[in-house]
Amino acid sequence: MDVPYLLAIQLDSYREFLQAGASKDQFRDVGLHAAFNRYSRSSATPAMLPWSTSLSPGRAGFDVKECVLRGVTFAVPLRVKVRLIIFDKESSNKAIKDIKEQEVYMGESP
Repeated sequence: MDVPYLLAIQLDSYREFLQAGASKDQFRDVGLHAAFNRYSRSSATPAMLPWSTSLSPGRAGFDVKECVLRGVTFAVPLRVKVRLIIFDKESSNKAIKDIKEQEVYMGESP
């Protein structure tokens, strides 16, 4: 009986979680992208609406074999472009007062 390559299962799951290699138009509502979408909707207030416009996992500093040899964790840097929409409190029809957009470094995802 052949022993399956167990690391491949973990790597495939990790790629699916990050949706590595997908463009902004190809993102599905799963994994990390889904978590950011849910946060954006749940943290909205009458005055502000945070919204993540793109999620871009970077490239790992080392490949899996190098990480094993060096004894370090395989991880990729994670950057999120966030848009904050600020509404005018005095307006009765929720008029947009300001929109700020910035790319934010969120850390490393192991």
